[in-house]
Amino acid sequence: QVQLVESGGGLVQAGDSLRLSCVASTRTFTTYTMGWFRQAPGKARDFVAAITYSGGLAYYADSVKGRFTISRDNAKNTVYLQMNSLKPEDTADYYCAAQQFGLGSSSRGQYNYWGQGTQVTVSS
Repeated sequence: QVQLVESGGGLVQAGDSLRLSCVASTRTFTTYTMGWFRQAPGKARDFVAAITYSGGLAYYADSVKGRFTISRDNAKNTVYLQMNSLKPEDTADYYCAAQQFGLGSSSRGQYNYWGQGTQVTVSS
């Protein structure tokens, strides 16, 4: 079992930045591809970004390309999501997810472990 705990959400204004963190409780963190998803009220949970277990490849949803950056620190068992130039439409609950030896899929079903989420609200 892998437990994931997100942090860093909050209320910000449009144009501001936030950095989300997700700490994984596993001794084999380097074998897990990590993803970020988000879910706005009344909507499906959508892919945001993923970084492969090797750290060599990162993938992004078109809606966040150029504004968000995913990264990982294997020494800290942590994956980050740096969010810049935030927009009101980025408002959602953000979830961290893990898939062992994953390829960086954008599909929710490929991820085996999920965090509880952290809320991000962007005011206009």
